[in-house]
Amino acid sequence: MPPASTSPSGASGVFIAFEGGDGAGKSTQIERLAAWLREGGHEVVVTREPGGTPVGQQIRELVLHGDHLAPRAEALLFAADRAQHVTTVVRPALERGAVVLQDRYLDSSVAYQGAGRDLDAQEVQRLSLWATEDLRPTLTVLLDVTPEVGRARRGDVHDRLESEGDDFHERVRRHFLELAEAEAHRYLVVDAALPAAEVAQIVKGCVGDLVGESA
Repeated sequence: MPPASTSPSGASGVFIAFEGGDGAGKSTQIERLAAWLREGGHEVVVTREPGGTPVGQQIRELVLHGDHLAPRAEALLFAADRAQHVTTVVRPALERGAVVLQDRYLDSSVAYQGAGRDLDAQEVQRLSLWATEDLRPTLTVLLDVTPEVGRARRGDVHDRLESEGDDFHERVRRHFLELAEAEAHRYLVVDAALPAAEVAQIVKGCVGDLVGESA
């Protein structure tokens, strides 16, 4: 079920974050949903973290393709990217009434740096909420995928986080599911092992209720 409120932090737009393990198919589902919403006349802003701004692109290179980073340094860099991104991209889009579709948001930091890196998940979450001035998505679409399926889909190309072992990715997956269970009213959890077209229809059905469209 979609959340009761459709306007995060008083904004007039709709903020939808896509979360899930590596190889879950977030980019594919965002592209399909964006096309459908645009056909319905909505302004859609598609963006991602890290890397949704020029500053974020530099941070993305550090955290995904650079040398080893201490876990706390990694968490701080993701939060810095998020602060810049929300201020310059997400909030302005929401304020003018757009639908923002975002590949990863603060739940990824909580799952990857909290559970994956064994930092305090609540501290990681508080850091991101401070960085974004408490901006939360209207809806979070969690595409649930096992580490085995995600690895098979990624093939031989891996960034610094993707190259972690299955135990790391299983901790991340479990924490995503725990986050969704704790606030079920603002999550849509979808089995990402389903065919992409089927996943897209499930997502459209939920998002259509938010924006007044028929799937």
